[in-house]
Amino acid sequence: MRLLDLNVYFRRKCACSKESASMSENLTEDLTENPTDNLTGNPIDNLTGNPTENLNGHLTEGSTEDLHGDSIEGLAEDFIENSASILNNNSVKVSAAGSINSPISVNDQIRNSIGMEFVLIPSGEFDMGSPSREKRRKLWESPVHGVTIKQPFYLGRYPVTQEQWGKVMGNNPSYFRGEKYPVENVSWEEAQAFIRKLNAVENTCEKSPVYRFPTEAEWEYSARAGTISSYFFGDTESKLTEYAWFLKNSGLETHPVGLKKPNPWGLYDIYGNVGEWVQDEYHISYKGAPSDERAWESPFSSVSVPVRIRRGGGWNGNAGCCRSAERLFAAQNRRLNSLGFRVVREL
Repeated sequence: MRLLDLNVYFRRKCACSKESASMSENLTEDLTENPTDNLTGNPIDNLTGNPTENLNGHLTEGSTEDLHGDSIEGLAEDFIENSASILNNNSVKVSAAGSINSPISVNDQIRNSIGMEFVLIPSGEFDMGSPSREKRRKLWESPVHGVTIKQPFYLGRYPVTQEQWGKVMGNNPSYFRGEKYPVENVSWEEAQAFIRKLNAVENTCEKSPVYRFPTEAEWEYSARAGTISSYFFGDTESKLTEYAWFLKNSGLETHPVGLKKPNPWGLYDIYGNVGEWVQDEYHISYKGAPSDERAWESPFSSVSVPVRIRRGGGWNGNAGCCRSAERLFAAQNRRLNSLGFRVVREL
């Protein structure tokens, strides 16, 4: 079991009820090696208006096709088993590039009624996007722009696991099977349904927590953990195998969460293993993006299926897909066995 320096957790004494929900048929989607191959004509013209009409399946750079075959058997060592210690009020102290507001006198690590662990992310400022000199960058990671994270928040230490999904939803849609494996093969819409039910499960006390997707700005800010390099460990990918499961070392499958090293803020699998849905809709560039942590979504309903951002690469993506600034995207009703999510818990 991997812990931060405090080695303490908080368990809410709220009852957990299992609910079941019918799920859509378990699908796998073909991934394309080069996302631009799916676009016709001018990519800017095609990705404005109704972008889903121009998407041919899931867009991933350097990825392989989703696998078909026997599911993975066996469970990882139970690294998130019972822990009932109570957190003291301690300060989050960060020493990294960028502006981080610290200390914060709140609990830095908490655990909810179904065993989900959360790490406190401090408020602060950072530059979002990638500079023109960054290796493997994409045009839609521009322009670099300053973002202020006004409020601290809790972010899941790990992607949501299949065990946690099952406790809330009563089923398991994943292609690769194992309780400690990240849940995948869920659409953005289905992940939102999980979050709604999780909020209901935890709504048993006077002041109940609020769970939601991270916004794209919150995700990148958390992944960078105060750094300004391509990866939180530097600009070269030489150490990536220490932190992530990706095309080079994944064996073309997911792995139990928490087996690789965490980032400086204690987040595991923030790169690789599975990509992660965020709240925001896709835009061709950051022109007009919010300057704070708000999600960037259209205020108008669309006649087509909205396209959402996914972050972090995945087991089938190359090293470039795991950069902190990398942005991939998919229609919000897509299911892929390389795509899961993690959850924010508001303070």
